Amino acid sequence: MSITRRLFALCIGLAILSLVVVGLEIRTTVASASNQPTPSFALLDTPFNPGNRQPAARRSLPHSFQQPPQTEQTIGENKRHTNIQVLKEFPDSQLIPMMNLMSASLGVKCDFCHVSKDGHLDPASDEKPEKKTAREMITMTLSVNKTTFNGRTEVGCFTCHAGHTNPLSVPILPLPEPTPRPGRSGPGGPGAPGAAGQAAAPPLTADDVLNKYVAAIGGQAAIDKLKTRVMKGTYVTGANSLNVEIDQSGPDKVHVTFVSPQGTMERGFNGSAGWEKNPRGVNDLSGEPLANLKSGTLFRDIKIKEQFSRMSVRKDKLNGKDVNVLTGAALNGKRERLYFDAETGLLLRRITFTQTPIGVIPEQTDYEDYRDVDGVKLPFTIKSAGVDNFSTGTRKFTEIKINASLDDASFNKPAPPPAVQPKS
Repeated sequence: MSITRRLFALCIGLAILSLVVVGLEIRTTVASASNQPTPSFALLDTPFNPGNRQPAARRSLPHSFQQPPQTEQTIGENKRHTNIQVLKEFPDSQLIPMMNLMSASLGVKCDFCHVSKDGHLDPASDEKPEKKTAREMITMTLSVNKTTFNGRTEVGCFTCHAGHTNPLSVPILPLPEPTPRPGRSGPGGPGAPGAAGQAAAPPLTADDVLNKYVAAIGGQAAIDKLKTRVMKGTYVTGANSLNVEIDQSGPDKVHVTFVSPQGTMERGFNGSAGWEKNPRGVNDLSGEPLANLKSGTLFRDIKIKEQFSRMSVRKDKLNGKDVNVLTGAALNGKRERLYFDAETGLLLRRITFTQTPIGVIPEQTDYEDYRDVDGVKLPFTIKSAGVDNFSTGTRKFTEIKINASLDDASFNKPAPPPAVQPKS
């Protein structure tokens, strides 16, 4: 079988397995007795749109997959996942993101591959032969990346499909004009009149960009005084609009409350354990939901420098604005790209790239409408998106308070409601 045909089969198989587990996740994130699926609320996470530029994940990221340092259970250790036969050794928090990536890569939904009985998916069923193919193709993906690309994750569903069920094997005509490489031609490039006589500006450093950002949001002294933050507003995702309150305390405590017509859902993390409370009861959080919750702590987008082991800087444009772009390796093992307004110094966009064995998953956040809150500038509009629809939405805050008094007990897992006694 040719490499092209093998990769085609590979990508088809990956999407099939994606839908197996997507169905499982939907069944485990129910917010009400009406069995409506609850959005996977990522607190600080828009699809990566490279335009005419080479995708960042292919241009500057190291692709060799490394499991991030963590003590969380693996996919195989989580007993909620039944009949999973591949990817068992990888972190449980990456399972659903990988499945969403596969699904998005083909532009399909769960019923593209899954058995549906009485209107409900049966993700554990092996009735469809596509599921067996999926396992074979994921094994092939791991093998191709290991043997052909020296362990770098260069091949995944999106490699061939790019949002289509059938990959394009023939170029679409007419071909687009190639984008000129920066500095090769045009005004101000090498050879331009006067270019040789211009004094070179001092090179911009990552510290320069971050120091300007700290000054732009209020200065180090104001940041040092920051202990808590309370944000109230709305979260709109698709056709759903929810009221939201986010309470943050210290470096690692967060409590989120969502109110919708279906009921109220709370999620909390007290620095060591995460939990969720909804009309069906109280449960421990793990995997992707816990990782998303922990990414929404107080200093995530304030104390940036200490989150990275190394960073590089370049100049670019974003929505017509000059920006300084920092690309860095985060201490959690991920790669990130942060866009700062060159004039104001404020953070405009943050893209996180999660390395998985079957591809790079981008998550993007845009920050808008900065306002002064007791000496600290904070964004009142945050737009986020990922490869799944549930994490794509807009938060608009009507009220933000800092250093408000918060009860530490609110971050702890609440006691389960008393059992309903049978009527005599």
